[in-house]
Amino acid sequence: MTDSTTTPDASGAPLTRTERLDRLPFTRRHGKLLVGSGIGWALDAMDVGLISFVMAALAVQWQLDHTTISWIGSIGFVGMAIGATLGGLVADKLGRRQVFAITLLVYGVATGASALVGSVAALIVLRFVVGLGLGAELPVASTLVSEYAPRRIRGRVVVLLEAFWAVGWILAACIGAFIIPLSDDGWRWALLVGIVPAVYALVVRFGLPESVRFLESKGRTAEAERAVREFEASAGITAGDVERDSAAPATEVRIEETETEPTAPVPRASIWSRPLRGRTLALWIVWFCINLSYYGAFVWIPTLLVARGFDLVRAFEFTLVITLAQLPGYLVAAWLIERIGRRITLAVFLVGSAGAAAFYGLATTEPLIIAAGMLLSFFNLGAWGALYAIGPELYPTSVRGTGTGAAAGFGRIASIIAPLIVPPLVALGGGAGAGGELVVFGLFALAFLVAAVAAFTLPERMGRALDEVEPNATDGPAEVPAHTGPIDTSSARG
Repeated sequence: MTDSTTTPDASGAPLTRTERLDRLPFTRRHGKLLVGSGIGWALDAMDVGLISFVMAALAVQWQLDHTTISWIGSIGFVGMAIGATLGGLVADKLGRRQVFAITLLVYGVATGASALVGSVAALIVLRFVVGLGLGAELPVASTLVSEYAPRRIRGRVVVLLEAFWAVGWILAACIGAFIIPLSDDGWRWALLVGIVPAVYALVVRFGLPESVRFLESKGRTAEAERAVREFEASAGITAGDVERDSAAPATEVRIEETETEPTAPVPRASIWSRPLRGRTLALWIVWFCINLSYYGAFVWIPTLLVARGFDLVRAFEFTLVITLAQLPGYLVAAWLIERIGRRITLAVFLVGSAGAAAFYGLATTEPLIIAAGMLLSFFNLGAWGALYAIGPELYPTSVRGTGTGAAAGFGRIASIIAPLIVPPLVALGGGAGAGGELVVFGLFALAFLVAAVAAFTLPERMGRALDEVEPNATDGPAEVPAHTGPIDTSSARG
């Protein structure tokens, strides 16, 4: 038995469940999955963003030196590195949805508990636990969404998921600008908001579907069939014989009510096998460089602005304005990724990020600082969106979570290093406002350029089925199936 219905298409081949998902239009069911996963993503971003404002507030309130502040910023990324690697592995064994919910619970409870700490040591311990949950959640969420998104718009859907990161970071900036400065305990109230993900974990566990590809890989075909039919029902497709006539886009599509036999679990590949090792190496390089530059810049920007002589409120307001540019960066990337491809979109935004980082290092006046910061937000977050769209498409189902999680885990090494190297680099340049930013952001610009070069070596996956994995790193886009428009189900709606 195959993993599909038994009724063949017009060419005589049976439709697999993957093909049935790929040919659907974007439905309310897809929207529910995107928004449901996106809210979790936004809460993740809010937590990461909040710590940059908490760092700046604690530096003033607790009179902390730059080394201590650096460790408060870095320790969470130590947890994220471990969490991203383990989260992907566990997701390939237990399921995407299960791990998604667990990670929300872990970092939500730990963030809420951080609001009660009375010492730097306790805060550092809890930030490590927060990082474990945050790191595991991101690659798992993007993998789940990519495995349900229709092929022709998969990249765009994943970038839109990543756009929720901007929403979360903007929320963090608003909390930083309007809540933290209100009192000495403002940073505690900010962290207390972080307990929301723990509650939202219940929504994920019971409201979102498990990956069809994961269910099939585990031989759970009855559950997989049920999940596919729920998405088909959302498109107005009723049960019946599957018919697909590429010459007639308005062909009615119906799914036959048949029992399916469990299939044997799919053997696991390796992300370092010959067909995958080149793309794995390139993906790791991109992840490392983009993490180094992004977290080195955005975790320290509020503190560096204070060091330049701006008061805390002014620095937080600047950061809020800069952060607002993240959202249009995602939206432009979402549009381009299905127009010019994943690889080119990623490389273009990385090159733009390099130019913006160099500009920020040279900026000395308030208007230039804001303009450079907004450009950095626009290009850097657009690059993040393209990166998350590319990752899941590079690997087969059996190692998709592992591949994306391992790349994210390796990248988190850079996010650990980044907050630690900023103070000595600023000192090397003569201090904040005296050339220190030029040294720091010059390094970040170089890292973005290295990432852009690595991005060009990744295979182009636009228009290809999710499980088509070839060894050629320069393969171009495949021809999209003839039946790519919305399915006409007018006669099937009843």
